[in-house]
Order: sequence, then C-alpha cells, then structure tokens
Amino acid sequence: MRSQKLDQSGRASRPVVRRSLQALVLALTMMVGVLPWTGAAQAHGTIVSPGTRAYKCWQTWGSNHMSPTMQQQDPMCWQAFQANPDTMWNWMSALRDGLGGQFQARTPDGQLCSNGLSRNNSLNQPGAWKTTNISRNFTVQLYDQASHGADYFRVYVSKQGFNPATQRLGWGNLDFITQTGRYAPAQNISFNVSTSGYTGHHIVFVIWQASHLDQAYMWCSDVNFV
Repeated sequence: MRSQKLDQSGRASRPVVRRSLQALVLALTMMVGVLPWTGAAQAHGTIVSPGTRAYKCWQTWGSNHMSPTMQQQDPMCWQAFQANPDTMWNWMSALRDGLGGQFQARTPDGQLCSNGLSRNNSLNQPGAWKTTNISRNFTVQLYDQASHGADYFRVYVSKQGFNPATQRLGWGNLDFITQTGRYAPAQNISFNVSTSGYTGHHIVFVIWQASHLDQAYMWCSDVNFV
C-alpha cells in the first residue's frame, strides 16, 4: 500500500487530503444514487383502504423493488416502476394546487388516475392491476401524515361494464356516489360508503380536497366487488 505523504508538521499533505475528500464525496454520491428518494412523500397522504394503485405497489414491492419476479407477478406495478420509480416511492405526493374545485374541467379523460400529473402517467395505464375485495358497503380510509384535514371527499365508482383491464378511466365512465362533509385535521380519517349493483373489477375514484390549502388529490383504487 502506498505510504501517505506527510508535511513537515507531520500532517497529511493537501493533495492527499483533497484526494481523500474527493473519494469520500464520490462514495456518498454513489450511495445516494442507489437509495430511493422519499423526501416529498413525507408531507402528504393517500387512500390506504381500498389501497390506491401507487400505494399498493409500494406496499407490495417497496422493500423488494429489485426482484425480477415483479415483472411476472405484478406487471402493472413493474411498468409503473420502470416508467418512473418516484411514482412508487412518493405514493403520498399526488397533489395539484389551485384547481378551485374544477376537477373535471382541468383533468382530461384518461388522466384521472394520475391526477393529471405527467410523472405518474403509468397509473393511467389499463391492465391487470391488483384488486382489493370489498362489499357494496365499504370503508374508505385516508392516511394523512401531515394532518391537513379535509374540506370534503368525493367518491365515484366506475360504471358497470367499464373494463379497467382494457380502458383508461374518463369522467363519463364514473358514477358519482357521495360527497362528505368537512373533517378536522387528523392523520387517519375514515368514512363509510354505500353502493349497489356493482360486481367484479371496478375502480373506486376518490378526490380529497385538503383543508390547509387549495390542494386536490385524486386516486384510483382497483377493487373487486364481492
């Protein structure tokens, strides 16, 4: 091993120290590069039951995202991760500012599941998304780490005959089910939803209008009515 050059005071010379610091910075940069970036996910929330597309991908594969089995076992999460890993890591950050309640006017058909965010466009893709079994009466649960509260939630269900495996979701594919009242700030908010006439694979589409700012969140949860 090459001996370290010392100056007259017995300390390592500046070129040696500089090279050592450069090597340390490079090593730290490489470490950061292989770690998932989760910063923005610390500030917001999502529907955890029935789980949204991004949340279910993170829940299933977040600790095993390098597994080659994801492509075979869960091709929709795999394509989402390939398109943009941040979609999975930041499953709580699908928000838009300043919509003023103009959800339909400012969110084109086919972009509902991504909340109109191009970085999350993979969530709009039709296919074999994993479903959550629910009954006609079910509970929606929001996890909101920052406890924003809600002006209201709007809940829709895709129409009977709509096929999430082959069709992108548009506003005309939805039945409006209910709009809630206000909820005080809390990390966990849940409310009951009653439906009838639905069977098989559907999308539960939820809009959360947060209370702290004009921030709107929109999600698709794939469900199987049983």
